[in-house]
Amino acid sequence: MNKKIYAANWKLNKTPEEAREFVIKLKNDIFKIPDFFSNREVMIFPSAFALEAVSSLCAGTDIQFGPQNVYAEKSGAFTGENSAEVAKSLQAGVALVGHSERREIFKEQDDTLNKKVAVLQSLQVLPVFCIGETLAQREAGKTLDVCYSQLNNGLKEINKELRLVVAYEPVWAIGTGKVATKEQVAEVHAKLFEYLSSQGFKNVQLLYGGSVKPENAGELLKIPHVDGFLIGGASLQPDSFLKISTAQ
Repeated sequence: MNKKIYAANWKLNKTPEEAREFVIKLKNDIFKIPDFFSNREVMIFPSAFALEAVSSLCAGTDIQFGPQNVYAEKSGAFTGENSAEVAKSLQAGVALVGHSERREIFKEQDDTLNKKVAVLQSLQVLPVFCIGETLAQREAGKTLDVCYSQLNNGLKEINKELRLVVAYEPVWAIGTGKVATKEQVAEVHAKLFEYLSSQGFKNVQLLYGGSVKPENAGELLKIPHVDGFLIGGASLQPDSFLKISTAQ
């Protein structure tokens, strides 16, 4: 059985010093829990300026980390972009791709995201590929059409033998306090798993994201094919992040 994944997306928050304080406290708290990593994976996605701080404190631990965004080329004349190759040199083992805020605010398209996934795979960095529908798309009954399109175009011609993590985040539930119902999450995750399996993906896990909190984490974890969470606001404090990571 795969371990449950608890991924912290800090977005545009935390100075390097604040990142260090978080990781130090998280490590100390995890140390008090016997066999914590026997059935869990922890991933931290800091902002670019805090990546090295997180790297230095996660070295030699089971806490994984990586950038929130990378460019589709490893290096070159691309001022202001983040290099996956540099992240790899800092021992990053994971990276976010296609978060809804990248899609919505920065207008990232599926073909660009596809190139990013390919670059990460070439570096043996695990992509955490984000998908999800807007409220208007859900109300129009297009949830699955949108998700399938994002998967089909964003993951075309990548290596389906390699491990992949897909994070389903309904855009209308991110940072709004609204959470998809158990029935909505169960339906979408079941369909996504079925679709990815039919497309030949051999090693894929599905995360749910969207206003996940300690109060609802346990209930959501019981849903089939929910293999963990991509957590936003509730991941900014080590106490709430750890409560989610230990929810029953």
